[in-house]
Amino acid sequence: MKFDAIEVDKNRSVLLIANHFSFWDALILFCVNDALFRKKFHVMILESTSKREKFLKYGGAFSVNKNSRELLQSLDYAADLLKDPGNLVLMFPQGKLHPNFVEHIHFEKGVQRIIDRSPASDFQLMFAATFVQYFKHKKPTATVYLKGISDNFADRSPGELQSAYQQHYDASKRLQTEIDI
Repeated sequence: MKFDAIEVDKNRSVLLIANHFSFWDALILFCVNDALFRKKFHVMILESTSKREKFLKYGGAFSVNKNSRELLQSLDYAADLLKDPGNLVLMFPQGKLHPNFVEHIHFEKGVQRIIDRSPASDFQLMFAATFVQYFKHKKPTATVYLKGISDNFADRSPGELQSAYQQHYDASKRLQTEIDI
């Protein structure tokens, strides 16, 4: 596993926005958190996954049901978690799995609600783009491209946040395809 060593403010929580390409991507980012961020890990997962994989709650998972009124409660819970500087909240704004090298990252609306309900000074917004490659090795390498964002996108359109993430994702994908093995 490889990742960028970026600066983390210990006095602010982290909202980590990442691409969602496999069951394992949350575990990869859990390991990055353990090595770099060192915050209490929380990740929003679908309720159907939570019911199927009950052990995930021990790794900081909390559920969301996208087709229910409880959706707003889950989003507000995530926003409340960001009030504690010791927390990291991982979001996969795509809302479902997509191939690792997809061209376009589409965001669902929930991440913008979390941002708008969290005081800007409470959290750091971070982008993560993760790619897994085998190259010539028997075991894969997971490369996580991290970027700290100075603007937290509060009171802005969800499209602006999505566009900023898309730029990070495209730049990361370009770097990933230029790796010399």
